[in-house]
Amino acid sequence: MALPLLMIVIGLIILVWSADLFVDGAAIISRYLGIPPLLIGMVVIGFGTSAPELAVSAISAWQGNPGLALGNAYGSNITNIALILGSAALIKPIVVHSQVLKKELPLLFLVTVFVLLLIVDGELTRLDAVAFLLVFAGLMFWMIRQGLKQNTDTLGLEVTEELDEHPISSGQAWFWLGSGLVLLVLSSRLLVWGAVTIAQSLGVSDLVIGLTIVAVGTSLPELASSLIAAGKGEDDLALGNIIGSNFFNTLAVVGLAGVIHPMNIPHEIVYRDWPLMAVLTASLFLFGRGANGRINRLEGGALVAVYSAYTLYLINSVVGG
Repeated sequence: MALPLLMIVIGLIILVWSADLFVDGAAIISRYLGIPPLLIGMVVIGFGTSAPELAVSAISAWQGNPGLALGNAYGSNITNIALILGSAALIKPIVVHSQVLKKELPLLFLVTVFVLLLIVDGELTRLDAVAFLLVFAGLMFWMIRQGLKQNTDTLGLEVTEELDEHPISSGQAWFWLGSGLVLLVLSSRLLVWGAVTIAQSLGVSDLVIGLTIVAVGTSLPELASSLIAAGKGEDDLALGNIIGSNFFNTLAVVGLAGVIHPMNIPHEIVYRDWPLMAVLTASLFLFGRGANGRINRLEGGALVAVYSAYTLYLINSVVGG
């Protein structure tokens, strides 16, 4: 038991660090290639913060552990809204702008419903997975077009300004990119091996391990960036980071896992985890439409309380079962 637990801890540490290394390398290379700051922020950084979920779910599917792959993706979505955004709102209330209410949040909810329509039959076929990836590609195209019209992106500008102040050679950037990618894969395999071994030794489903330990671990980049953004009062970054990550997890992470290995959908995901994910997504829309148009500390506390209750329920189901 000690060795698998140690592998999980080591895997998570290397996973988060390698994802950061990979993102930094990709952002710097993008800058050298003349890619606009907006695209660096939306695409490179957006993909990078979800790289841990993508790597872990892909490895899990490849090794025939669908519960871990799905639990990681949907558990990360629940963690992002309930734990991370709730905690960020406790630090400082988060303003929800009208554009987010009109476009991104309703779209995220529609995507959540779309996913249910394809998994409610208890199967994720390769065709379903391809549909996920096609919808994700369409959404990315639409978001990039919308962003180019505004021509602003705070995160992308921060990256380019940092590079201007502290120049890094393209050779070093390529080394970071390659090293980060290799370490992502290796650390994901360590993490998956540790999680599956513990699940088997305790008689716990890999779905529960994916929804809890692995989901929180792979969401650490979102946790760090959202809490920092909230502390600085950068509400767009805090909320946008979570919404973007949930789009990515719901469509790209699950889609890639399904293409690698079609899988059966555990009953619990359809009747327990998906409804909570949908309710949490809808709650952001309702909170934002309140009198102050923001997620206040009381609402943030409620989100964290929901996450705590959900986690305790999962633990109790394991102990009681």
